[in-house]
Amino acid sequence: MLTVEPLSRCPAMRAMVSAWLLSEWPSWYGQDGPGDLVGDVDAFARSEKSLPVGFVVFRTCEPVGFGTLKQESIPSHKHLSPWAATGFVLPQYRSQGIGAFMLQAIVAHARLIGYQQVYCGTSTATSLLLRAGWQRLERIVHAGKPLELFGSGV
Repeated sequence: MLTVEPLSRCPAMRAMVSAWLLSEWPSWYGQDGPGDLVGDVDAFARSEKSLPVGFVVFRTCEPVGFGTLKQESIPSHKHLSPWAATGFVLPQYRSQGIGAFMLQAIVAHARLIGYQQVYCGTSTATSLLLRAGWQRLERIVHAGKPLELFGSGV
């Protein structure tokens, strides 16, 4: 059984989430990267009523994934908000519907706090977003890499 909890409700998960983010995005969160791991995790854990919000996915009480809903994600597209971002599922649990479940939970939470549309940029989860019914909006180059932008009605 899958469940999702806001990171603000499970503060004991902050260290694990930090380790996941560092392992998945070492060039961003690593020692020489531009990311602020501690600051981001603190922000993701601050509240479930205002952005950003972090979410932990559990499979029968075992943490298996993480995602966020945040105000902005791509500097060239600040006019679009909010964003489903920072999607991570433990490698041994990928391709089992956990990412789709997490996306549904993020979109539902966006609706709960008043948003009508959610956006997502990806270079790796295109098929997941298409299967989930998201609409491809644009193809861009972000940080030197091709990226596809999607939107989903809430």
